[in-house]
Amino acid sequence: MRSSPRPSHASLIVYPPGVPVFAICTLLSHTLSGVCGAVMISTPVYSQPVAIPVWLELAAVIAASISGVLTARKRNLDLIGAIALAVVCGLGGGLLRDMTLQVGDVYILKQPLALPISIATAAIIYIVPAVVDKPERLIPILDILSVGIYSATGADKAFVHGFDPFVCVMMGVFTAVGGGMLRDGFMGDVPGIFQRTNFYAIASIGGGATYVALMRLTPISSVAALVACVFVTIALRWLSIRFDIKSPTEDDFARWFHRKK
Repeated sequence: MRSSPRPSHASLIVYPPGVPVFAICTLLSHTLSGVCGAVMISTPVYSQPVAIPVWLELAAVIAASISGVLTARKRNLDLIGAIALAVVCGLGGGLLRDMTLQVGDVYILKQPLALPISIATAAIIYIVPAVVDKPERLIPILDILSVGIYSATGADKAFVHGFDPFVCVMMGVFTAVGGGMLRDGFMGDVPGIFQRTNFYAIASIGGGATYVALMRLTPISSVAALVACVFVTIALRWLSIRFDIKSPTEDDFARWFHRKK
């Protein structure tokens, strides 16, 4: 079967009313796919992606899915809504990455356990909330761990297909925080990564940049680079919380550069 031609990012797309989130996500995918295609580089294309143990890969899916179902419970959604948010959080970032790059496998289809695991996690946490009510410190740890893993795997997929380093880091961020961004959009909220908060997306950028730099500039293995990516991501997140460092806003810049004498 012949694949349909890749749409140009300059083409005009008209969406029906009532589907703003779908329209935004699809337009974003079309636009960035054109950008990514334009910045592919001529460096050698690596044939194998980073080898992550299946249990660790699925642990990241579970951690991200828990974030979605907890949001659903907080907003009094039903079981279907909880499952939908869990799947969006656990797998939405990878889907955004795959739609944008349009190369290689689609993770949600390639890994047959990913979707069932995400759905099962949502059902269990929704029906038996006591599973996560007590370990309050465990969820943030699992969450930032999943961000580190997703940052590396997202950057790695672009890297092995020969994309520019900037695109590699961007795809790492998409994979790491895209699910949470979609979750907030579906709930009608301003995505958390766009608000003044402790480092989250910035931590993902730091981790993804570390992974790409190590893979391009050193003979280090992809697994070792992944470990370094997760470490940098967690370290940046911890430092921002420990010293209450938050992403700057307009007011911060105004205070820094326009101080009254």
